Amino acid sequence: MTLLDRYIFRQLGVALVAVTVGLAALVWLTQSLRFIELVLDRGLSFMVFLELTGLLLPSFFAVILPITTFVVILFSYVRLATDRELVVMRSGGLSQWALARPALAIAGIVVLLCYALNLWLVPKSQAAFRAWQYEIRNELAAILLQEGVFSSVGSDLTVYARNRDADGTLRGILVHDGRGNGAPVTILAESGRITAGPNGPRVTLFNGERQQVEVTAPPAGAPAGTPPRSRLSVLSFTENSVDLARSKGAGEDGGRYRNAQERTIEELLHPDPADKVNARDIGRFIAEAHNRLAAPLTALGFALVALATALTGEFRRHGGGLRLFIGIAIVVGLLAAGLTFGNLAGRDAAMLPLIWLNTALPILGGVWVLAGLPGWPQRQVPMGPAEAPA
Repeated sequence: MTLLDRYIFRQLGVALVAVTVGLAALVWLTQSLRFIELVLDRGLSFMVFLELTGLLLPSFFAVILPITTFVVILFSYVRLATDRELVVMRSGGLSQWALARPALAIAGIVVLLCYALNLWLVPKSQAAFRAWQYEIRNELAAILLQEGVFSSVGSDLTVYARNRDADGTLRGILVHDGRGNGAPVTILAESGRITAGPNGPRVTLFNGERQQVEVTAPPAGAPAGTPPRSRLSVLSFTENSVDLARSKGAGEDGGRYRNAQERTIEELLHPDPADKVNARDIGRFIAEAHNRLAAPLTALGFALVALATALTGEFRRHGGGLRLFIGIAIVVGLLAAGLTFGNLAGRDAAMLPLIWLNTALPILGGVWVLAGLPGWPQRQVPMGPAEAPA
């Protein structure tokens, strides 16, 4: 690596680290706000908050790195052109590829980092994050209950307590439980306490009633179109208990179904039959695997788009904003197309080649532009009278 290569590489590397860390911190801050309530109002320690939200960082970096690579390369080379440093370098005999060499080296490092993130670190961090979420919603469900608030424990269990005494006794309790196979159950109780059960925390209720609307089919011989009959079933009790933890479903890993983000490439392409993966998720898993394999290469494609934008065209001391706009518009379009193609591939396997096409086009296009547009008709510069051949 020459002295000029090291000069450009150092500028690109420092800028890439600064921009990536800053943008990742901003995204982390916005995403972690939804967990602040667990610390301020529900008793989780600040260290647990940091551990929980820190598990989101690898996925942030995997998404941000290709974008920041494009931004840093584009604006660094535009600055070099504006300061006429590129003019001096070209005067010294450096070709387009020689000027692009430091940026391509940076892009290669980013590609390797993104592969390490997508293939190893992101699945592990997502699995740990989802395990934390599951534990908070189930094993730590007791701390999620606030007085005077309808607290949701999962998507099908809601608990309300009017107030909580100093000894932990809950007063004025309402429980709406839709986890069973039948109609949802609503339980009203005068008081209750949260205790430990064999499946996790449970709320023991005193002096209340259990209400359920039972729907029965019309009696035999009823006229066609007769609606089903509904009957309110009310059962009074002096003591009852409801588990706050979600029951473990058949075929689920520890009562929790693992999504595509927390599975490895091998698990996405060849799911374990013991997991009983939903048939509709098979296509999503395959699309996720292809996305993970193709996504790191977008860093190289975006870098080549930035180089093609910054190193081609005529030099202008002021202006050149149109080329910047075109480069940014191309990358925004590629990002939008990547999201669209990923969703289409999840629904239809025939769309999988679009993921790789969206990755390959900027790489091939950037190489073609930097090579001088071979095969493209070149504009002929008209010669003046003095330049006309004799």
